Amino acid sequence: MATSTLNPGKQLEHGILAMPTSEEESRQLFVTSLKFHLATKVAPGNKLAYEQRALPAFVKERGSEPANRHEIRHLMDNDPYFRMWGAMQRTSQEMMWHSVQLSVERQNADIQNRGNTVAAPLGSLTLHPEMPVPAYVSAVDIHCMPGNYHGEYQPDDLANGAVYDRAVWLYVMGRMGPLNDDMGQSLSSYLQQHRPDFKPRRILDMGCGVGHSTLPYADKFPEAELHGIDVGAPMLRYAHARAESLGKRVHYSQQNAEKTDFPDGHFDLIVSHILVHETSHKAIRNIMKEAYRLLAPGGLLVHLETPPYGAMSEFDAFLLDWDTRNNNEPFWGGSHELDPVELAEISGFGADAAFEHLQPSAFEEAAQRRTQKFQAGDFGGGGAWYLWGAEKKA
Repeated sequence: MATSTLNPGKQLEHGILAMPTSEEESRQLFVTSLKFHLATKVAPGNKLAYEQRALPAFVKERGSEPANRHEIRHLMDNDPYFRMWGAMQRTSQEMMWHSVQLSVERQNADIQNRGNTVAAPLGSLTLHPEMPVPAYVSAVDIHCMPGNYHGEYQPDDLANGAVYDRAVWLYVMGRMGPLNDDMGQSLSSYLQQHRPDFKPRRILDMGCGVGHSTLPYADKFPEAELHGIDVGAPMLRYAHARAESLGKRVHYSQQNAEKTDFPDGHFDLIVSHILVHETSHKAIRNIMKEAYRLLAPGGLLVHLETPPYGAMSEFDAFLLDWDTRNNNEPFWGGSHELDPVELAEISGFGADAAFEHLQPSAFEEAAQRRTQKFQAGDFGGGGAWYLWGAEKKA
């Protein structure tokens, strides 16, 4: 169970962040407190409901315990406590987005002006308005974010980037750091710890969003040329302005990670951060093949996600899987059952090039929670990240 106190600190103010009024901030922090309460006080009751009510009834009827998380889900779907928690969790998610949208809408003209008037840029921004957004992104508002990553409400829009930046900090209850960059910090720290002689010349962040996880690589590998790609133009406009305001040189471009316009062997390091669970079964295989094409010999591909279901009890996997059906994350469940060895084999790397690793959070306060578990509604609370990928043979 998570700790019983909530101290999310403050999100770092940068030149493009949507700053809430005191009333807006109170509304937003109420949502954060509600999420924390659900994660620490309400969610644990699901296991009690399972062990004390649902499981005995199942065993009495079937003569055996549920075989897997799917049987547990069918059993718990009718449990009143689980249904109550799920309804509250979904409501808190919708409240979170709405609370930030109100703040962004009030200052949208100013954000728009700041975002689209970057003077003497360090990096670059290249957009391709004709590029189709893949159906696995456009078909749903992922994690209930209205308009998703690509939704635009006016020319040169970046409002959804602004919404995402603030809402993520609320969602993880501040536990991924003041810049929301725990994932990029953790993955780049893994590289420095386990491959200290690895010095990439060019780095690509696939599905970079607003650049939360991209910017740590600018600090860890200051000599490298850094690129970020995403399908969402509002996210990229915001990411570019955010990076510039923080003095970081990044080259952002609107591209689908399944097929990019970069030349063969262009990168030494390709990373992604929670991209995999938002792509389809077919897409992740295309992305793996594209990464193999893009990597130079000796290059590395590393994906970061939450731990796979195989490392959990069936009940914990069931609870984490809540997002698949209730938080507009249709590929969440399948992504937690991928086989890195198989994917490395079919994409050209070879089975022996695959690797897996559980990396502690780069932030000490979050890393202390390693004995706890990721669970629905407590995304930043696990204290460690699952890294998997492959090395292209020299």
